[in-house]
Amino acid sequence: MDRTNSRTAPASPTGAPLPGGRAMSVVAARVAAKGAWTQWLAPSGLIVLSLIPILAGGLRLAELTGNPIPTPANARFVASPIPVVVHIVSVTIFSLLGAFQFAPALRRRGARWHRTVGRILIPAGLLTAFSGMWMAVFYAHPAGDGVVLLVLRLVFGSAMIACIVLGIRAIVRRDFVGHGAWMTRAYAIGIGAGTQAIVLIPGSIIFGSTHEVSRTALMGAGWIINLAVAEVVIRRRAHRRLLHVQASRLTRTKESAWRSR
Repeated sequence: MDRTNSRTAPASPTGAPLPGGRAMSVVAARVAAKGAWTQWLAPSGLIVLSLIPILAGGLRLAELTGNPIPTPANARFVASPIPVVVHIVSVTIFSLLGAFQFAPALRRRGARWHRTVGRILIPAGLLTAFSGMWMAVFYAHPAGDGVVLLVLRLVFGSAMIACIVLGIRAIVRRDFVGHGAWMTRAYAIGIGAGTQAIVLIPGSIIFGSTHEVSRTALMGAGWIINLAVAEVVIRRRAHRRLLHVQASRLTRTKESAWRSR
């Protein structure tokens, strides 16, 4: 027997190489090499998507901590700074830390990372949603924000809270798949400001930044786009999980066949 092949090819329970073992090893090595860098694409993209609202929030915090002069653009924040400060801090934590939950390498290191981060993300997500809804109801509306946009903010804020609560309920019941799905939807809503910042650019150029109808439609589109992407991610996870189960069954079948020889 070729010693090189015996080292690289997966062996059966009897010690003989499984059929196609060398080819399987080569494929596995290529998949591992590719996954070493592609697994960080999703977290990196989510962080980049969050940068625009995070930077804007940072500028707002710097303004509020510097004894600002009230203007039409910031008067509502100067008069009542606590809700906006809570919102900026909580959504920053939720957006940045939550992005790393989509990194397979961190999830594979064990449940401790996921649990620890989850205990931070859940309260941060709830604070993000509640503070956003509070501001939508009690702050004076800037030019371009109407009643329909207020309703949309309340609807999607409530949906985010519901997703987080359902995610907590799923993990208490040890339903890890359901937990991941609900928290993915909550994260999609939570980082809606990033997508909205992008889609509002052409709308502002064409219609102006204070055009109520276009602004409302594009803000709603930002949340819907994120939720649509979240559903695609959830379904791809389910598909990969099914393939993994089928592959495990095939491997067990092959091992049983070798044992029966």
